Amino acid sequence: MSDQNPHKSRGWQVVIAGTGINLALGVLYAWSIFKEAIVGSIKAGGPGAFQWEMTSVGTPYAVCCLTFAFAMIIAGKAQDKIGPAKTALIGGLLVGAGFVMLGFTNSFAGWVIGFGVLAGAGFGFGYSAATPPAIKWFSSAKTGLVAGIVVAGFGLAPVYIAPLAKFLLGHFGIQNSMLILGIGFLVVVCGLSFLLVNPPKGYVPREVLRGYYPALDAEKKKKEEVNATVGEVLRSPKFYVLWICFFIGAGAGLMVIGSVAGMAKKSMGEMAFVAVAIAAIGNAAGRIVAGVLSDRIGRRATLFIMLAFQASLMFAAIPITANPNAVMLVILATFMGFNYGSNLALFPSFAKDYWGLKNYGLNYGALFTAWGLGGFVLVQAADKIKAMPNGNNNSFIAAGVLLLCGAALSVFLADKKKAVAGEAEPSRWQEFWAEFSLGLKVFLGFEAPQVRAPRNWDAIEKSRA
Repeated sequence: MSDQNPHKSRGWQVVIAGTGINLALGVLYAWSIFKEAIVGSIKAGGPGAFQWEMTSVGTPYAVCCLTFAFAMIIAGKAQDKIGPAKTALIGGLLVGAGFVMLGFTNSFAGWVIGFGVLAGAGFGFGYSAATPPAIKWFSSAKTGLVAGIVVAGFGLAPVYIAPLAKFLLGHFGIQNSMLILGIGFLVVVCGLSFLLVNPPKGYVPREVLRGYYPALDAEKKKKEEVNATVGEVLRSPKFYVLWICFFIGAGAGLMVIGSVAGMAKKSMGEMAFVAVAIAAIGNAAGRIVAGVLSDRIGRRATLFIMLAFQASLMFAAIPITANPNAVMLVILATFMGFNYGSNLALFPSFAKDYWGLKNYGLNYGALFTAWGLGGFVLVQAADKIKAMPNGNNNSFIAAGVLLLCGAALSVFLADKKKAVAGEAEPSRWQEFWAEFSLGLKVFLGFEAPQVRAPRNWDAIEKSRA
């Protein structure tokens, strides 16, 4: 029979377009390359050199993270109201304008406005428009996977942007490089924006109709039907637990990502950009792996694992950075990027699971402020701590302790269930570990999730026709 579902492959088109947009917008993670070039210009001096205070070099990046996050609220509302295509188009225009501005100035204020405000707002609009339409085309059983793939583009971007930026900076200088990048991003983001579309009203993912849903997915399916307003979200205790965990996980990761090139330069010299590119692969992989893992063992268990793993890496960084070794530094940065990237797949999935899709853009935008404030506060705090005696070690210790607190806090995302008659009421820790162990057994294959028998697809299509 002829296929009655003309929309069946449209979802993957949206996923590819969203990933492509994020690949362009991920220039944010190549900041450490730009930072090193600016520092070199300050030290060299002379006509046309950047004349900034050394302690202020990270400010455009910190302002960008903050603007990015708060732009997500406005962009999330826009995405819900005017659709993802127009929202992404606005993002492309803002990023392009910001980088073109950088092509004509080397002033500190100009870079704060161009990179920090304009490009930061553009990142927010483009990023907010990429993930929501993609996950709307798929069932909740694929939320983590789809979100992970789309946001992986943002994390993977430095793989090509780092060597490209290094080439442009070496041949054309800082300002001309920004101009070239700005025009390129303008064309790519604006062009791909037209491929971002929401599914039609009444659309049901094909795998849902076929009945391929694990028994444990019934609870997720119910939550998809809940469409909380942002006011209801802000009254939910889970929002604040998630917000704090996101603040810690993202802030600790950005603290390292913004300094990867600087850390690697001691042992890798001019090849430090390679460390940035390899770390980006870990960043992208973390988004996909965490997304898939969270679909199998649960979001809360995955979040706990990732925060605890990142904490252990922060403590391991102390001896590794004390005696720099190129291989160990790259491995460390890659795994830190991996854990940081997991946040960007987990929290969009949490937002969909808990609060539904109707107001998803605005709700996730409110949650995403944790990313921006985490980056702004912890990056600035790390710079201040590093300026003190034994500052490098102390910054890693502080980040590690915060991450352990975040891992402990994630336990409170578990729903405390009422005790069965005659039994003591279980604590949140007991509920959490019960869910964690069940998910781990399913993931390792010791227990298989029950799957409903496939339905008669032909009959379903005929009934819908």
